[in-house]
Amino acid sequence: MLLAQYKSTGDLEILGILYNRYMHLVFGVCLTYFKEEEPSKDAVMQIFEELIVKLKIHEVQNFKSWLHVLTRNHCLMALRKAAKNNTVSIDDTFVENTEFVHLDIEDTKENQLTVMEKCMETLPEEQRVSVDLFYLQEKCYKEVAEITGYEMLKVKSYIQNGKRNLKICIEKNSSE
Repeated sequence: MLLAQYKSTGDLEILGILYNRYMHLVFGVCLTYFKEEEPSKDAVMQIFEELIVKLKIHEVQNFKSWLHVLTRNHCLMALRKAAKNNTVSIDDTFVENTEFVHLDIEDTKENQLTVMEKCMETLPEEQRVSVDLFYLQEKCYKEVAEITGYEMLKVKSYIQNGKRNLKICIEKNSSE
């Protein structure tokens, strides 16, 4: 009800009332990722600002679960951005450290995620939305069809074609 009111009016007070109901959950998720209160509090405010824009774009059926995914993604992106800006001095003990191999593996995963995100953006809207809901938000075909309004056969086709196009794009960008 509040979500529909906000979408029709754009009234931030209505969105504030809705967000306030879930703010403690958002803070809990942020605290899990950031491990500190201050960055978590900052993230809670940044996520509210994201909602103002994203709720106008996205068709949300289950606000609580959608907000959870948005919060998780926000935290992961913030941590990823912080990791990129983190500089480490290299000394002899660091180079000889056996943990170095693990850091390389993590860096490779990070690069793969970055390539995947860029490739997701290149997919046609129907494929991108369907792949996101099916693989990233773990919805079944029926739920994807209900959320998007696409026919079941179209959903299966969008997911299959999206997966294939994503794979092609990732392979092309990984080899560069």
